Amino acid sequence: MRVVSLVPSLTEAVAVTLPGALVGATDWCSHPADLDVTRIGGTKNPDTDRVLALAPDLVIANEEENRAPDLDALRAAGTEVLVTEVRTVPQAFRELDRVLTACGAPSRPRWLDEAEAAWAALPQPASRTTAVVPVWRRPWMVLGRDTFAGDVLARLGVDHLYAAHPDRYPRVPLDELRAARPDLVVLPDEPYRFTADDGPEAFPGLPCALVGGRHLTWYGPSLAEAPRVLAKALRAAHR
Repeated sequence: MRVVSLVPSLTEAVAVTLPGALVGATDWCSHPADLDVTRIGGTKNPDTDRVLALAPDLVIANEEENRAPDLDALRAAGTEVLVTEVRTVPQAFRELDRVLTACGAPSRPRWLDEAEAAWAALPQPASRTTAVVPVWRRPWMVLGRDTFAGDVLARLGVDHLYAAHPDRYPRVPLDELRAARPDLVVLPDEPYRFTADDGPEAFPGLPCALVGGRHLTWYGPSLAEAPRVLAKALRAAHR
């Protein structure tokens, strides 16, 4: 089986489970760190000719991260494309199982069982915290409705204030974000790399949690440690 992945999360999942199956991945596929495959461009602008030149048996993609015209072009050239949809933690487990099976995994990998068990064992939060979760800065954008990261946070006791917004990633002026006075501002390091220098300074007087985007937004092997790592970062910021 020759697989090209257009999604960093899925790249890591396949590489860990089926070493050697991947022949191509995006420039943003940073895990595993030693992944040695042909790079085919970004998630939003893959070089479809380069993908086709790799003669993959399967291209794996995601409805949010990848553009329909690119996937249609690959299908039109006769390539099979599997498109995932991941907006909740349980859905992530189902889709990962589907992807790995399609890629030729003979059985469900141990890391997937461990990740599912870690989330199933998560205790009910003793209290709820409100938050805003910026994902971009110029312009300011935040988590809105129906997102995987929003579901991750909700399971950890964090309710982001734009969860009912009509848009999934609404643009919200900084003044409005500040005026909302959340209990916490959650600042991931991707897709925009918020740092201690350009994140908390925008929200004076509000506790800010700098979290790894791989734990907040990726669905793959990192799911096993995500509850523990994220909970620790959130607790540290909201003491």
